[in-house]
Amino acid sequence: MSEMEELTLNLGDLDLTSDDLTLDTVSIHIQENLEDALVQEALKTGVDLRQYSKQVEMELQQIEHVSIKDYIEQSQNIASLHNQIIACDAILERMGLMLGGFQSDLSSISSEIQSLQEMSLAMNIKLKNRQTVRSELSELVDELIIPNTMISVILDVPVTEQQFVEQLQELNNKINYVKEQAFRDTQACGDVQDTLHKLKIKAVAKVREFILQKIYSFRKPMTNYQIPQNALLKYRFFYQFLLANERSVAQEIQDEYMETMSKVYLSYFKSYTSRLMKVQYEEVAEKDDLMGIEDTAKKGFFSKPALRNKNTVFTVGNRAAIISPTELEGPIIVPHTAQRSDVRYPFESLFRSQHYALLDNSCREFLFLSDFFLVSGTAAQELFNTVMGRSLSMFLKHIDSYVSDCYDSIAIFLCIHIVLRFKGIAQRRDIPAIDKYWDALLDMLWPRFQYILELNIQSIRNTDPQRLGTLDTRPHYITRRYAEFSSAIVSINQTFPNEKTHVLLGQLQVEVENFVLRMAAEFSSRKEQAIS
Repeated sequence: MSEMEELTLNLGDLDLTSDDLTLDTVSIHIQENLEDALVQEALKTGVDLRQYSKQVEMELQQIEHVSIKDYIEQSQNIASLHNQIIACDAILERMGLMLGGFQSDLSSISSEIQSLQEMSLAMNIKLKNRQTVRSELSELVDELIIPNTMISVILDVPVTEQQFVEQLQELNNKINYVKEQAFRDTQACGDVQDTLHKLKIKAVAKVREFILQKIYSFRKPMTNYQIPQNALLKYRFFYQFLLANERSVAQEIQDEYMETMSKVYLSYFKSYTSRLMKVQYEEVAEKDDLMGIEDTAKKGFFSKPALRNKNTVFTVGNRAAIISPTELEGPIIVPHTAQRSDVRYPFESLFRSQHYALLDNSCREFLFLSDFFLVSGTAAQELFNTVMGRSLSMFLKHIDSYVSDCYDSIAIFLCIHIVLRFKGIAQRRDIPAIDKYWDALLDMLWPRFQYILELNIQSIRNTDPQRLGTLDTRPHYITRRYAEFSSAIVSINQTFPNEKTHVLLGQLQVEVENFVLRMAAEFSSRKEQAIS
């Protein structure tokens, strides 16, 4: 567009006929247009504005005619565009309706999904309830059904077969289950109770016969009773079955075992003790074999020959080896073997062998009773006392009879330490069954040991040096005996120190010192007195 045209347009923009314009507004507008660069350029060149305005108007008419012509030419496209717009409006309207319906459907679907979730939860609960009921019913049916296999095995298969043991356990489970369900008034229990009762009676009879036969086998002479015991332990469930289903038979079994084993142990230990004492040394210390009595002391016409060497009464020698771990738990003495070999033993060796056999058998028996008869604590101790009580009483009577006439203080002291060690072994094995027996032995042995030492102390106290004949400065037999004896007792007492022993040795030492002073007074020479 030319500068003149732009000027004409700018002037044309002025609408001076408007009622709304004020004079000031028109003035401002004219002023703004006069400042336009095209207007100023037209004024400078002297262009006639009226002529220029007509020219502009003609150009505008031409442009208008051209525009109308273009519009007419594009009328079909415009009509097509109009139709397309109308069609789009229709489509958008349908889409709006569809979206509205879809939104409505979504809300209904959401409510349906919620409803389905609620239905699913309810169905899940019903399913769980039905599964629980099915499980309980299935268990009930399985436990109440008695298979033909069980019946045939309980009736026909020997009790030693593993198949019988398995079916007996299953029968026990069914009996307990039926008892439980009968307590709950389950009507179906009445259909199987009679059959179960008959099977139980048959099983009890077979198990009772088997266990009694094993118990009777203990009574056979020269029987190694550990073999039938191990067989019973293998079938310990049999007694458990009897205890749970027929207590009277279980009590019969227990009583029969107690009576049988009580006799077996008593017979064994009595025979063993009797044969054991036959291999003891023939020469044993007597009441005159005291520290203060000479070997040459005269005895009565009917008195036994004195020991070949009285010093062995006060010397321990190799005898202390009996309390070493190797010999303490070594094999027991076999009497008939020793007799054939003409081997003799001191009393403490016989005592060790006798009580190691007692310890070993007692530990094994206590464990068997606890395991097989399903008892512990006080109940197990009572059963043990029933089985071993008579044997323990026999032992105590035998030891009391021997000890009351024993004057071998070293043998008694070694027996005390054997008992202390065996008591410790029993405690390590956690077998409290014979603790009272060990205490009874100690109550028997300690007073005798103290009595023998008091006899020796008294013998030294009563020894008169003037009646000993010729005295010399060589070590006296009393001091030699005292040195050997005190050394023996102290060496034995090291592992289990005891205040009683120290007190008695102290009293013995005082009497020996007093004797040495009395004997020294018999010498006239000061030098000889000091040497003695």
